[in-house]
Amino acid sequence: MAANDVKLLGGWPSLFVMRVRMALEIKAVDYEFLEEKIGSNKDFLHKSELLLKSNPVYKKIPVLIHGDKPISESLVIVQYIDEWVPSLSAIGMAESEEAKKAAMEQVEGGLVLLENAFVKCSKGKNFFSGDQVGYLDITLGCFLGWLRVTEKMNNVKLLDEAKTPGLDKWADRFCSDVAVKDVMPETEKLIEFAKVVFAKLRAASPN
Repeated sequence: MAANDVKLLGGWPSLFVMRVRMALEIKAVDYEFLEEKIGSNKDFLHKSELLLKSNPVYKKIPVLIHGDKPISESLVIVQYIDEWVPSLSAIGMAESEEAKKAAMEQVEGGLVLLENAFVKCSKGKNFFSGDQVGYLDITLGCFLGWLRVTEKMNNVKLLDEAKTPGLDKWADRFCSDVAVKDVMPETEKLIEFAKVVFAKLRAASPN
């Protein structure tokens, strides 16, 4: 498929968009990335006319356009299993140390489960899918940028050699992969975006 046949509408901070971009890179699909501008509305996007036309019901990214056929939602574009991945936002949004501790324990428990899943799925190889990055790696790997944001903003270490040795090494290999390294945003850039998001969410939440 030529680049002019495949277009992806998305925003750089979105892990859902990252999933699709990595999948396209792995499959060596030429595509044009049409980046939606970051805005100040509830979705943090200035939604283009093409996005509104391509996804008129939900008006959300990502949208993959193949020829003249738009395909929305990363659930359809790349099969994923969000229920396996704990919510990191709960840590950043915690209003008390007790709430933050509870969220941390939930995340750490989820990572231990993922460690066990990695050992079983990888069977001693580098990735969940074997010798090369696969769709399961993409599904989970897209959360790594935001995991690192959570670690830095809260001065904690969620992935380490002691508790999750396999997952820790997998994360380094995944982020260094040729299909991933140019798509995964820099941690500091994500942190600046996260500060804006959390500030707006806190301001909007009822007291």
